[in-house]
Formats: sequence, structure tokens, C-alpha cells
Amino acid sequence: MVTTILCYLFRRWLYSTRFSLAINAIRDDEDKAEALGLHTGRYKMVAWSVSAFFMGIAGALFGNMTGFIEPLETAYPTLTFGIFMVAMTLLGGKGTLWGPIIGATVFYTLRELTWTYLLGWQYIALGVLIIVNVVYFQQGILGWVQARKPEWFGIRVDTQPVRAGKVDGKP
Repeated sequence: MVTTILCYLFRRWLYSTRFSLAINAIRDDEDKAEALGLHTGRYKMVAWSVSAFFMGIAGALFGNMTGFIEPLETAYPTLTFGIFMVAMTLLGGKGTLWGPIIGATVFYTLRELTWTYLLGWQYIALGVLIIVNVVYFQQGILGWVQARKPEWFGIRVDTQPVRAGKVDGKP
């Protein structure tokens, strides 16, 4: 739990720096970022190093908790593991700090409920969850809530109707 909080705080701090702007520019269009003078190779190497550092911490904690590490079981536990990670991120809302956390919480809660009460139907229930997510929640849960309650996210929405022919309150 402490490691999760520290990783979250570090990620939040990192996203408030110029590094975040650089990696977002590289993500959007690497050629343009390079043309603007960013050393994309350096930024990508630092991003991979930071990612590997935190994955190493997670692997060390996992190995300590289980008592052993088997490469095939930790790297590829099941065929659906990769699908689950993508589903959690998309369910919560990609591109946000809280989206994957909310998505993982909802996904694992539903997964455990289906494994407990719908044994034999759990993959169908999780498939329905993915379909509902794709059809109704394209921006994830956080994006859906933000569209309905923007004031919760500090977005000010003008509710005054605009009348035709008036500019700045003058006819």
C-alpha cells in the first residue's frame, strides 16, 4: 500500500514537470517533437528507465509475497492477463491518474463477484463488461462522470442561454 501511494505521488509529480510535456509530444507525433528540438531518444530512455524501476519494485514485492519467482508464471500468467490490464485502464479512463485505479478496483470487484456467484459464466460476464465499456463508456468511468458533472473536476460551464443578436449583453 505504501509503495502504491509513493508510486502515485511520484507519477503525479512527474506529470507536473516539463518531462510530461515532452513525452506527450513524443506520444502525439515523434517526428514533430524531434523537429522542435526534443531529444526523443533521451526522453524515451528515461521514460523506459522510470517504468522499469517501478516494475522492478513491483516484481520484488511480488516475489517476496509468494516466496518464489517463476518467469513463465510472472511474465505470462494466463492468456487473458494482458486483456485484463487493457480492460482496467479503458474502464477507468485512459490518460488520467485516477482512471486506472478506479478501473482496476471496479474490474477486480466484478471479477471476484462473478467468480464467486457466477462460476462458469465469469468470462461471459467480463465480456459483457468490456462490451458495455466500449459501447457506453468510450472515455471510461472518469470521462463519463466528467461529462455529466464537470464542476467536480474544476471545469466551469456557462449555463446562461445565448440569445441571437446579443453580444456581451448588448442588443
